[in-house]
This record gives sequence, C-alpha cells and structure tokens, in this order.
Amino acid sequence: MLPLLDPDPPAIFQPQRFIGMDIDKRTVVVIGLDPKQKTVIGPVRISLDRFEGWCLANLKSDDAVVMEASVNTWHLYDLILPLVGSVTVAHPLMVRLITAARVKTDKEDAYKLARLLQAEMVPEVWVPPHHVRELRALVAHRKRLISQRTQARNRLHAVLHRHNLVPPKATPFAACYREWWLELKLDPCEKLRVRQDLTLLDTLGPLITEVETELIQLSQATEWAEAATYLVQLPGLGIVSAMIILSAIGDITRFAAAEKLVGYAGLGASVHSSGQTHQTGGITKEGRRELRTALVESAWSAVEHHPHWKARFDKLAGRMGKKKAIVAIARKLLVTVWHVLFKREVDRQAVPEKVALKLIIWSRKLKPEGRHGQSTAEFVRSRLDRLGLGAELEEVGWPSTPKLHLPPSSLRYDGSLTTVPTQMVASS
Repeated sequence: MLPLLDPDPPAIFQPQRFIGMDIDKRTVVVIGLDPKQKTVIGPVRISLDRFEGWCLANLKSDDAVVMEASVNTWHLYDLILPLVGSVTVAHPLMVRLITAARVKTDKEDAYKLARLLQAEMVPEVWVPPHHVRELRALVAHRKRLISQRTQARNRLHAVLHRHNLVPPKATPFAACYREWWLELKLDPCEKLRVRQDLTLLDTLGPLITEVETELIQLSQATEWAEAATYLVQLPGLGIVSAMIILSAIGDITRFAAAEKLVGYAGLGASVHSSGQTHQTGGITKEGRRELRTALVESAWSAVEHHPHWKARFDKLAGRMGKKKAIVAIARKLLVTVWHVLFKREVDRQAVPEKVALKLIIWSRKLKPEGRHGQSTAEFVRSRLDRLGLGAELEEVGWPSTPKLHLPPSSLRYDGSLTTVPTQMVASS
C-alpha cells in the first residue's frame, strides 16, 4: 500500500525580490533584483539613522535579503528579519573568492550579493543567537582590556631593559613594588610614562576582574550551565577559559565531526596538493582566533598539571619541538572538547578529585543566586553526578585547607544517575 501524501505540504519560499545590502560604518547600499534579474530597487545609499524607516517602508514579506558579516550586521539582521521572508549572512572572504573582480564599489558589492543569492551560491555563515552574541561581545571586551594591560607591561619591561635594571621579584608589577618603580632614577618624561603605565595597570586589573566575574555568572545561564560543566572537567580548563571556548563554538551540533571543529578553530594542518605531490604544512590559522588562543593556553596548563597530557607532549616535543608539540596538544584537546560537548560524556582522563577542586573554585566565584540556593558542597556534588564522576568521594580539598564534606552521591554503582540533580535541571 502506498503511503498517504501529506495533504498540506510546507510551502516553499519563493522570493519575488533578491536584495543585496553592502554595509559600512555609516551607510547601507541596497540593490534589488526580480527573478528575471531586472533591477527593481536602487541602487540606493541610505544612512544608518534612516535605515530602519526605509526598511519599514520598502521591505516585503516575500523578499530575500543578503548581507556580508561586518560590524553592524547582527543589529541590522535583527531589524530586517521580521519584515522579510529570509535573511542570509554571507562570509566576506568566501564572497571575495567567488566574485573576484577588478572593480570594487559599494554598488557593485551589493549587486554581486543579490546575484549570488538568486543563484543560491551565497557562502552562508551561522547566525549566532542573542545569548552567543552577548557572550562573544564580553569575551572580546576582555581581550581588549588584557591587550592594553600587556602593552603597558611591555613598556615597563622596556624601561628595565633600557637601563639594565633588575626588579626585586619575578612579579615586578605587584602593588607592593609600586614605590620601587616610582623611586627609579629616570628623566622627568620617562618617569611620567612609567607613572602613567603603573596607573593603567592599577585601573585595568579590577576592570578585567569585573568582566571575568560576569563571565562566571553567565556560566550558570540556562544556555551555558550544562555545557560549562562538561568543559571544566577537562585538564587545563577553568570556568573562564571554558566560557571563552563556548562563546567561540556556539552550538556544538553545527559540527558533525571533531575534524570540522578543528578546522573552524584553524588548528588543522594546511595541505598543498598538485599532481603527484602532496604535502602537509603548519596549521591554517583560519577561523576563530580566540578559540585557537584559548586552546593553546589550556594545552600548556594541561601539560603542566596532568600526567597524561604531559606524557603526550614530551613524546611529541622530542620529535617536532615544543612549539609544534603544544599546537598538536591543543588540537587533540579540542577533539576531546568536541566529544564531551557533542556526546555529553565524561573525559576518560578525568581525575574526580581534581575536577571537584575546580568545581569548588567555580562555585565560590558565583554569586549566591548563581548557585540557585545550593551550598558549595551541593553544587560540587550535583555537577560531579551530572558528569558521572566521584561517587565515592566523601570530602575534597587542598592539603593546607579544611576539607569540604560532600553530600551522598545520586549515582548508582554503574555510574548512572538514580535521579537527575534538580539544580542542574533548573539551569540546563
């Protein structure tokens, strides 16, 4: 017997106008084509302060719009989406490769985008939802602050090198050494620069701490809580680095295989193939730089603190040198990130006691409302149970501090949950 046909199949969207938009800092150039490639809108240049009114007056529900990813893209995307049938965001670099041309103007760019959209050839990028954009913006702001702090420190180091000065300790920028810096025998102009760089360090430190505190609070938002729990179990990852990695990845289901995520981070090897020649080179360094940087930093920490990763690093370093070896470790760590996030599974190399210590740090950095009424001990136990770790742990702590006594585990002998921790349900 033949299966019954759906009496009301979903309608296929058929745009009546294909609209390309070229966006810069202050204006948008718009051009629209009909299905026969006839120009029906513009080209017209619209200032951003008039753009919303223009959209409300001119866009229709059967329009398809395309724009390149740029500074203002997400704001304009949110503005346009309710007014039209579809909005596509194009990858700028891939558009350049497809439409290489000697003449490049805003009008030409808008026209090329419209033609690509009509031909269904737009190299589309993922449009992150609002919570991902919010987290990415905070991560980018932290990066800017840290960059400013690094620049100030480098300038102060240059003063030491220029005058062959030896600071009193290995941490010369600690607050307790401010007097030492201010008493240096320098000319007035250099003394002014040193004093202002020290002031910058005093200012930037609390600002960075404030941003990191907000990142940690966001780790308990509904969208991030469970994924953050699975990431902090990994060696080398604290809650801040976990949130940086999550901001870059967004939705892990976008990556059907670990190799896709590795390529997205730019940690895959470049390949040169021609005729009978096939060579692999260094990493591509394409993709999201902050993800690549976070993985390399986490790899160094994992190598320092975890015997499994140290053994792998030592083996690789003997063959290819430390710089290439740490990149290889970062790549392997990212593969592990994919497995624990995509499959929601425990890391095979996880040490329950060490994971519990990281959970204690995470809990104590959260505001009380971030723990949803849980004590630190309850917070740690619920996360361990979610991971399927540490059922046998009764207490945990550092050698020089009092032990934290944990409530009984909800895990059965086989490692599965008898009950799902209620606070994890509430926050995941």
